[in-house]
Amino acid sequence: MLSTIIWLPVLGAALIGFWPQTWSPQRSRLVAWAIAGLTFLVTVFLALKFDFQASGLQFQEHISWIAPLGLDYRLGVDGLSLPLVVMNGLLIWIAIQSTPEQVSRPRLFYSLIFLLSAAVAGAFLAQNLLLFFLFYEIELIPIYLLIVIWGGDRRGYAATKFLIYQALSGIVLLVGFLAWAWASGSSTFTVEVEALASTLPMGLQLILLSILILGFGIKMPLVPFHTWLPDAYVEASTPVSILLGGIVSKLGTYGLIRFGLSLFPDAWNVVAPWLANAAVVTALYGALVAIAQTDMKKMIAYSSVSHLSYVLLASAAATELSLLGAVCQMVAHGLILALLFYLVGVIEAKTGSRELTQLQGLLNPKRGLPLISGALILGTMASAGIPGMVGFVGEFLSFQGSYSRFSAQTLLCLASTGLTSVYFVILINRALFGRLEGKLSYLPKVTWEEKIPAIALVALIVLLGVQPNALVRWSQNTTSSLVAMVAEHSPQQVALTPPSAQSD
Repeated sequence: MLSTIIWLPVLGAALIGFWPQTWSPQRSRLVAWAIAGLTFLVTVFLALKFDFQASGLQFQEHISWIAPLGLDYRLGVDGLSLPLVVMNGLLIWIAIQSTPEQVSRPRLFYSLIFLLSAAVAGAFLAQNLLLFFLFYEIELIPIYLLIVIWGGDRRGYAATKFLIYQALSGIVLLVGFLAWAWASGSSTFTVEVEALASTLPMGLQLILLSILILGFGIKMPLVPFHTWLPDAYVEASTPVSILLGGIVSKLGTYGLIRFGLSLFPDAWNVVAPWLANAAVVTALYGALVAIAQTDMKKMIAYSSVSHLSYVLLASAAATELSLLGAVCQMVAHGLILALLFYLVGVIEAKTGSRELTQLQGLLNPKRGLPLISGALILGTMASAGIPGMVGFVGEFLSFQGSYSRFSAQTLLCLASTGLTSVYFVILINRALFGRLEGKLSYLPKVTWEEKIPAIALVALIVLLGVQPNALVRWSQNTTSSLVAMVAEHSPQQVALTPPSAQSD
């Protein structure tokens, strides 16, 4: 079943890419929509069959590939990766639904979207370090092409900058994985052999973990490695922005928990305070810069930098509540950012601008964009952590779980949520209220086809906010087992163990 999630989009890319050019753009879009919908249904079926009581990997697949290199085709899913795999399927469908029918070079566009879908799903499912690295690197190619061909005016600069940063991230990770294998004496890169890491000297563990933090920190991104993000998000087209902010950025936070925390629980306890401090700097910096923006898309991009750092804080604390909150925050961030980027794309398509200095009165019930404006208000409220929406669930669990270990850092990150309210109030006040004047007096109507992605995302954001158990139960046992592993390797735990127990 796991291979189906990876290879069905690849087959879809081949089908659309090699089909005769006589296909109309509408037919290409319809076929892409159907394949994306089928892939999403497979992920939903996977979630329905998932055993919530188990904490380990499920639906495992293993095929020996290049044994001398330690490269195996080994897949598996647990409570950490399952929500992200399902969200990847959903956002790919949303991205295709939000693509204009008359997009240029439609066959190439949809083929690249499907290759991106396969690579991201493969990275979340891979249980071999080299296989993860392959998928991690493969996803760069379709994203680069999607930005450089269908992007905005500065697409060449943004795509090249994105490629350089992400390639550097991949190289750093490869160095870290190889060094870990050589140092531990392992002949395989299978993730299951994490116990070998605890046998390494602490100094070496710290070096290897620092390498992984650097690699995944570029992907997240952490300040000061974030400069590729605003350019890439702003210059990408709306469907690509949805995928970049909604799911691709989660590869960094997921990788940090999956490989950083799991492989080096001893060293994780040592570097955790530094990670918490880095989360504070990133949260405050992203929020303060967002306040200064007048481009709605760039404001949302910087808010993404700020909100993803909550995942880092919760991961650093590594308590049962905080790690569960980290997973929920990744899902919440993905859904909310996808909604906000989609709505900004619709506003830009209808008004010709996303500048706050030029927009006003969009909430006008007769001549404006009332439904899109209403969804925008809801999306910003969810991003600010208002109760009743999924953003509140992720932030509450993350902060509640982190406070016991990093009180000062948690309070500072809480302050950044207050700044979130500031810049989103500015956005709503300037763009949605006031009088429609001049060329913006008669805006084109939003069709039902354009409303569907917004309605679907809003429904999920509210549903998971009102009933968070639907999200929490996926991950609770897996995150609890990760926390137990970190606690077992904590210096305090070792010190509190009675000598008699140690001798036993």
